[in-house]
Amino acid sequence: MRDLAITGLFLFFLPQVFRHAYIGVLLWTWISVMNPHRLTWGFAYDLPFAAAAAGATFIALMTTKDKVSMPRSGIVTVLIIFILWMCVTTAFGFFPGESLDQLKKVMKIQVMTLVALAVLQDKKHIQLFVWINVLSIGFFGLKGGVYTIMTGGGGRVWGPGGFIGGNNEIGLAMLITIPLMYYLTLTNDNKWIKRGLFVMMLMTTVAVLGTQSRGAFLAIVAMGGILWLRSRGKIVSGVVIVVAAAGLFAFMPQSWHDRMSTIETYEEDSSAMGRINAWQTAVNLANDRVTGGGFEMYDPIVYQSYAPDPRIVRAAHSIYFQVLGEHGWPGLFIYLLLGWLSWREAVKLRRQSRGNPEHEWVFHLAGMIQVVLIGFGVGGAFLSLAYFDLPYNVMVMLVVTRRWLENEKKKANETVPTGREVLA
Repeated sequence: MRDLAITGLFLFFLPQVFRHAYIGVLLWTWISVMNPHRLTWGFAYDLPFAAAAAGATFIALMTTKDKVSMPRSGIVTVLIIFILWMCVTTAFGFFPGESLDQLKKVMKIQVMTLVALAVLQDKKHIQLFVWINVLSIGFFGLKGGVYTIMTGGGGRVWGPGGFIGGNNEIGLAMLITIPLMYYLTLTNDNKWIKRGLFVMMLMTTVAVLGTQSRGAFLAIVAMGGILWLRSRGKIVSGVVIVVAAAGLFAFMPQSWHDRMSTIETYEEDSSAMGRINAWQTAVNLANDRVTGGGFEMYDPIVYQSYAPDPRIVRAAHSIYFQVLGEHGWPGLFIYLLLGWLSWREAVKLRRQSRGNPEHEWVFHLAGMIQVVLIGFGVGGAFLSLAYFDLPYNVMVMLVVTRRWLENEKKKANETVPTGREVLA
């Protein structure tokens, strides 16, 4: 039944992609972020949904009558540089053949990111793009929240596969989606939709705790602080946050509290020490090779040369050390520059839309994206999610919203009557 439902839904929207390329971006995003076919057990499990969505979108780029143009943005320029640099580091990596397979996967995401930047033009496109990202992850928030409550917090929430297959990865993905859910409640007038989103936010928060991810726990603390700073009534919102947090923490079992307490005693945690060993390996490798080790650097041969403890071979489990080890110091600089430019873009959008009722949605979106960036920046420090779609989709939201705002201001300036027209 699931196979038929997902396949039927996909086939319903696929023909519409040829008329409107932005529908192809939405369809791709749904498949890529949510992996709905991985929730099936039959013929749909291995069907090439993503390839079909991408192929149809590329055809639509040549046939659609909708406007297609790449926005002028420093973020776009830096993103292209990052893409090119990853190609260079793959060619000069320790195992270029094996790294090429991972490069192909990463390139699919990055190319579709560029397509999204080109075709998402209108406010409707942006809003639908936010919705598709929220619902793709929010589904697991609802499902995971129910599971956590039913198991009394004793069961662990896991992801659907792909980048977010593990408990830590899905925990961070759900967490950074919560601010976007809140944005949709701020900009939606339908009371039932608002209530549904509030339920989704609550259940997703419960699901994040249910992953028992220590990185997500640190990120949720950081995001809670930013959300409090963003709130208008800080006393009331502060009390609500404290009461809600106390209630959720009291609900979680002792095993959850024991796991979170290991954050303070990381020296005694073999998992944490393994990560520190991988981080030191990445630094040593980057100091020796300007291009890093390539995507597939996690090999005993490499660790024999660069690791403090070569017996422990594991992934970096940090977006920063992942990029550093795989692409060297230049790669890390480019990656951090992307984050900084995204933050600066959000600041500019809030400043330029503040106090304008017609642009209020821009103000709220930029503010919530800042919360997302903080959450991903903190939680990502403990996870290998440097190429996960969702953060790049958030970056897309910023860039295309900036283009929309600039176009709206140009239209407003063009319609302002001149002095002669007023006298006439």
